[in-house]
Amino acid sequence: MTEQLRLMAVHAHPDDESSKGAATMAMYVDQGVDVLVATCTGGERGSILNPKLQGDPWVEENIHEVRRKEMDTAREILGVEQAWLGFVDSGLPEGDPLPPLPEGCFALEDVAVAAAPLVKLIREFRPHVITTYDENGGYPHPDHIMTHKISMLAFDAAGDPDAYPELGEPWQPSKLYYNHGFPMGRIRALHAYLTEHGHDSPYGEWIAGWEKSGRTEREITTRVACGDWFETRDRALIAHATQIDPDGPWFRVPLDVQRDVWPTEDYELARSLVDTDLPEDDLFAGLRVSTRTA
Repeated sequence: MTEQLRLMAVHAHPDDESSKGAATMAMYVDQGVDVLVATCTGGERGSILNPKLQGDPWVEENIHEVRRKEMDTAREILGVEQAWLGFVDSGLPEGDPLPPLPEGCFALEDVAVAAAPLVKLIREFRPHVITTYDENGGYPHPDHIMTHKISMLAFDAAGDPDAYPELGEPWQPSKLYYNHGFPMGRIRALHAYLTEHGHDSPYGEWIAGWEKSGRTEREITTRVACGDWFETRDRALIAHATQIDPDGPWFRVPLDVQRDVWPTEDYELARSLVDTDLPEDDLFAGLRVSTRTA
């Protein structure tokens, strides 16, 4: 008999959980898995990206409260639990040279100190699987990179009785994945569909920039077929109204086309303490029969 499976997704800002792995989480919730989103910051310094809300003085003055309410709505749509780690958004520095990060922000925290609330949450929730970002943050936002750092530290420290002994009984997660929210294979496939069918593609400039950068594609080890939950994903994302324009290019490709062209959300297995065969189609591969007794 197996115990209740549990998944924790560690994200930098409210809205990240809805753009990276949301359909996967909704699918697992419907399968009876307990899912918890850990949100590192409140998104206080995030720009208002939806042109319909830009210039609204009340939204601008109350952005922290607005983003918390958006997160509450997205959480309900996805059916997940959610916890705030309580750090302050670092913002995305722009310019050449880049300006210094603001004092007291998440990205300037000591990593060992910043990992503590995540260690505590892991020990309380006891996830078998954690998802987070790679060492580049998925994209080089300082909060995403810091999220990677504390996730890696907390994965090991949560199970170590000598680490953070004041933060509860040790619990060792079994697997850790990096989200691949926008793999270039997916971007190229959707771009090809749109151009072949005579539609404007929002991805051409993205592909050109990628090719110019000389970056290499990371390995996808795990493809979770969750196309039936893409609509739930989109509703959760639209709930973050300050961050997404429902009429924008994000939603230009019809859901049925997305399900046909690229019906998975994709991950890179970074750590595993259980045997599993790659490639996988399940974040709980290797765990469904052999989970520990609760």
